[in-house]
Amino acid sequence: MKRLGSLFLITLLALVVVVTGCAGTDQSPEKTNDASKPETMFKAQITFNGSSTLAPVISAIATDFIEKYTTWNKVDPSFPEENIAIYVSAGGSGAGVKAVLEETSDFGMLAREIKDEERQKLGDMREFRIGIDALTISVNPENPLSKVKDDLTTEEVKKIFAGEYKYWDEVESSLPHREIVVVIRDLGGGAHEVFQKAVMGDTQVRSDAIQAPSMGALVAKVIENKDAIGYASFGMVNQNAGKLVPLKVDGVEPTEENIVNGTYKISRPLIVVKKGELSPEQKAFMDVVTSEVGAAIIDKMGFVPVR
Repeated sequence: MKRLGSLFLITLLALVVVVTGCAGTDQSPEKTNDASKPETMFKAQITFNGSSTLAPVISAIATDFIEKYTTWNKVDPSFPEENIAIYVSAGGSGAGVKAVLEETSDFGMLAREIKDEERQKLGDMREFRIGIDALTISVNPENPLSKVKDDLTTEEVKKIFAGEYKYWDEVESSLPHREIVVVIRDLGGGAHEVFQKAVMGDTQVRSDAIQAPSMGALVAKVIENKDAIGYASFGMVNQNAGKLVPLKVDGVEPTEENIVNGTYKISRPLIVVKKGELSPEQKAFMDVVTSEVGAAIIDKMGFVPVR
């Protein structure tokens, strides 16, 4: 996984160029004059900004799209013979909405529900629900917790992340007296909003929790520290099989079936949003994203596609 600061620039020279920059840096093409109206001029570039969880998924679909077609006229004979370029930058779900509103990106990527105030600001909006993810309460395989207690109640999870339980033997008396290392996403990220609402409620996470700038960084921190615990994305757990141990919550295991049927409570949608109508070239790409081809890539990357 790339770090949050990575800007994925996908060119059609039969390869993918990854341009590294700071999160939130605008390196996309010129913004349009009015995103609420269909594009009147053909644009060879399509831009995405937002969720660091969803960015690699869109990048993977874009890579497949570019390798298959290379130029736009091969997608549709009515399109000009111009190179396909798809820019995907990760800055968080909120940044994705902001980029669409400010017209610095064609599409926003979210790994959470769209807020009412965001819907109001976006106005005439197109929403694409392409997948489902879950936040698994995961520990390092060397943490003995999973051997003696593979199931935590919501209240126990809350006490761990709030700092009421500071040592592992406070969670289970047979565990060693070692300090619990809590790893979370940055407080402004979509993942933390989902976790706060589903688990913490009005209780805040401990002030010394490690705030990871991306889901990949959160997972890496849990993998490297045997005393760490974090809410790792279901997709990232699948991509790092054997390196993380996801725990049951209230007796429910974070499986695809339980995520889809809603019995696993800490889940979230993967959404792409666009203000206004899609241009023909944008629709052509999003048709692939929402097709069985896109669903297969989403599934391959460890998430649950919406079919």
